[in-house]
Amino acid sequence: MRIVWSLWTRPLTAGGRIGWRSPKDHLLSWILSVGLARRHYLDTCLVTDDAGAALLVDGLGLEFGEVSLSLNALARHDPDWWALGKLYAYAEQSAPFLHIDSDVYLWEPLPEDLLAAPVIASHPEYPQLGRSCYRPDVLERDLRAGGGYIPPELQGYLPIDGVLRAENCGIFGGHRLDFIRHYAETAKTLVHHPRNQPIWAARAENYSDAIIFEQLLLSACLSYHQGRDGSPWSDIAIRYLFDSYEDAAANAAHRGFTHLIAGAKWDASVVAGLERCVERQFPEHYARALEIAARAVA
Repeated sequence: MRIVWSLWTRPLTAGGRIGWRSPKDHLLSWILSVGLARRHYLDTCLVTDDAGAALLVDGLGLEFGEVSLSLNALARHDPDWWALGKLYAYAEQSAPFLHIDSDVYLWEPLPEDLLAAPVIASHPEYPQLGRSCYRPDVLERDLRAGGGYIPPELQGYLPIDGVLRAENCGIFGGHRLDFIRHYAETAKTLVHHPRNQPIWAARAENYSDAIIFEQLLLSACLSYHQGRDGSPWSDIAIRYLFDSYEDAAANAAHRGFTHLIAGAKWDASVVAGLERCVERQFPEHYARALEIAARAVA
């Protein structure tokens, strides 16, 4: 199983969104994520752009079996579409893989039966419509009103009783590369379609919709093709590391898995623990991170 990370730097530089309290914490997380995973898996890959390679490989000194610079193709794209880098990374894989976010830490190897699955994700999510960042109803309304393109998988993919389903992609991948590529290309087409460009330009902000293209559209593709006559993916199935968000919150530590989501990246005690861990386990990379952070401030 190939372990893949991705970094599209334009959302960091043009959008100014790193998700962390400081750039230093962001670098430390990369060190820990890559360093821990490389203890269990030898086949590793980074999908990034020139700036990302300069930062992570040349700057931090992180080691990957392969470095792809394919995200240079996104140099002029809207940084609000922050998930595009991940979708491009998914689409270009030619062997079974698992993409890991840089805020995911594998203290232990993942279960072998999980890694053998057709499609893999962290866990399902069930957000309520109108009470979360998922608003596919608004997205579909705007696309229909503007004559935009909506992929068949997304058309009518609205919740029953106000409850959505999406897939948490802190880890994502699998063996059914044909389905994974179809899903990723469908998401890319939704973003890039010429009929949709004036609609995106007229919307106040596209940042919150990126999670729809990555996590909700994956659920929509699964739902659309499972059991559908004539679909090459009628037998597609997904496996999870955790059964739910609650399962992940209760049992992640026992399974040697950490995913620092949302506000955890701004928690002073959490990031202090992260720094202590990186300093202790990866001292050379830690010193490089401090140098890079100091130059950025200067």
